[in-house]
Amino acid sequence: MQIHTTDKPFSITKKQVYEAYKAVKSNAGSAGVDGQTIEQFDSDLRNNLYKLWNLVS
Repeated sequence: MQIHTTDKPFSITKKQVYEAYKAVKSNAGSAGVDGQTIEQFDSDLRNNLYKLWNLVS
């Protein structure tokens, strides 16, 4: 029997996502598993941060 849920075990705010992004950027973070660089991520920052927040919250 499999149980599926849409509830996440914790809540992540948009501010927390933005603070995490700033920490990665200040540490000269490298490309992620998708190969996207921080410069590429920055080119559509608002949309990318929203997508990220939407995935984790």
